[in-house]
Amino acid sequence: MPVLPGAEPYRHDGGEVGILLCHGFTGSPQSLRPWAEYLAERGLTVSLPLLPGHGTRWEDLAVTAWQDWYAEVDRALRELTERCSKVFVCGLSMGGALALRLAARHGDEIAGLVLVNPGNKVHDLAAHTLPVTRHLVRSVKGIASDIAKEGVAELGYDRMPLHAVYQLRRFFQLVDRELPQVTQPLVVLHSVHDHVVPPADSARVLGRVSSTDVTEILLEQSYHVATLDHDADRIFEESYAFFDRLAPEVGKIPSEGVEGTSTGD
Repeated sequence: MPVLPGAEPYRHDGGEVGILLCHGFTGSPQSLRPWAEYLAERGLTVSLPLLPGHGTRWEDLAVTAWQDWYAEVDRALRELTERCSKVFVCGLSMGGALALRLAARHGDEIAGLVLVNPGNKVHDLAAHTLPVTRHLVRSVKGIASDIAKEGVAELGYDRMPLHAVYQLRRFFQLVDRELPQVTQPLVVLHSVHDHVVPPADSARVLGRVSSTDVTEILLEQSYHVATLDHDADRIFEESYAFFDRLAPEVGKIPSEGVEGTSTGD
């Protein structure tokens, strides 16, 4: 199935510091593309993969499992760690949960995390009945484009397959159990008004990780997809400042002299 225009993965070969960006459930790299390009312009190596089942049609998502989504970001992380001296992982919504599991499992290979409205629990949808209802109801209304800024839309599905929602719930439960294993420096930016992921999810993450270098930032002008919303510039700037503080190599070209190139166009 062809990838929707604008939903393509993005890659930029820059300096010694690598950034892995993880998009959210039913979304696509489009929701994080401006962030990726901002970091690429400042000399960082950036990887923004397309998760399996995403960026095409919602029926494709219905035949994937959480292990497929996680395997893709794990693969992208391995590529970055082979090339870069330090790697940071960022995520939006479910992408935040993917980032947290990478941190829990890979330890010192990850220098820090930046999470935007990270998901921790499936809310509503009678979550406890999903093991049964996913066999009775194929899909429900989607959650894409929760954005306050007029004229901006997220490229995501208008339907959510309940099988995939069930997989998401299982994944969130797994990640929640692993949160105490997260020790890396952490920035959590979350919207005051979010119609998809409530502030309680960010509070849960902040309360259960073992990180000691933690920054919490409230986004007052944006909804869930804050990376495309009024607070986008602040997210980009705060994340870059975080990387710059922890990695003096920011912007430096690798010793082999590879020039920065984009492969997402």
